[in-house]
Amino acid sequence: MSGPLRAAHDELLVHTGQHYDDELSAIFVRELDVPPPDVELHLGGGSNTTQTARMLGALGELLRDAAPDAVLVYGDTNSTLAGALAATQAHIPVAHVEAGMRSFDRAMPEEINRVLTDHLSDLLLAPSQIAADNLARESVGGAVQVVGDVMVDVARVLAPRAAADDGPLRQAGVMPGKYVLATAHRAGTVDDPRRLAQFVELLLGIDEPIVLALHPRTRARLEAADLLARVETGTIVLPPLGYLAFASLLMRARAVLTDSGGVQKEAYLAGVPCVTLRDTTEWVETVEAGWNVLVDLDAGAAATALARAAPAHRPELYGDGHAADRVVAAIGDELDG
Repeated sequence: MSGPLRAAHDELLVHTGQHYDDELSAIFVRELDVPPPDVELHLGGGSNTTQTARMLGALGELLRDAAPDAVLVYGDTNSTLAGALAATQAHIPVAHVEAGMRSFDRAMPEEINRVLTDHLSDLLLAPSQIAADNLARESVGGAVQVVGDVMVDVARVLAPRAAADDGPLRQAGVMPGKYVLATAHRAGTVDDPRRLAQFVELLLGIDEPIVLALHPRTRARLEAADLLARVETGTIVLPPLGYLAFASLLMRARAVLTDSGGVQKEAYLAGVPCVTLRDTTEWVETVEAGWNVLVDLDAGAAATALARAAPAHRPELYGDGHAADRVVAAIGDELDG
């Protein structure tokens, strides 16, 4: 598939390898019909600091050789920050998609990545007005445009395919609307043994079927803490899922339990109530609209939140499904300017 960016510009797509599950990465590329990466760096593993340092060195060499007119980075990963910093040091303009998102929790590596990337960027492409307001308060130096969220574009295109596939539902052995879909992968949830144990007890205390899509990172932490067998006796554990399989389960779930920012947003787009295992979120609009409740790892608060009825209204918070076109237009204007 040739997306709007590749249709308008020559694109060099770089896969840093930060997310180390190669099979899962391949599934996402195939299902989303994304062109294969032009460059793969295989730089996964290690601490945030060492990983970012390796990426910075490799991307610096790549940018020197490729000499692009601009560098486009997305989100809040180590790859995002390394790409923005390498480009800035090479005096290449940086455009940041999903700019302005803030949880205001500096203990999260993702928050540090977001803030630094935004202050390095020449063009800040915000998914919402709240994100743009955050950037205005921080007096960023780059130009800010509200373009909407490109994940809305993806969800609208792929939702019919996910809705037509009940295979994941049959794999889990559950009925539509009769289960809670759960995910967890953030360091703040799974790396601290005490909090990991809290997470397990929270899951096992929910009195309805729990379908747990188990991230490789979380599986490794559960195994190391000798908790995996306990989780498997009380939940329906599935292997890591591709986008379509996960979306199929998400849109059929009664509710979602997660520590993922992306899943919070996807739940909102699917019209599924979300309970977030954090005490802060960058997707504050979903909380204000009543579709998302922050409970951290408080089992009682989670049970109360899961018992709530879904709100009657779900406003269009993140655009109309044409964010990618606005991103490409804004990049074109920046390069022409």
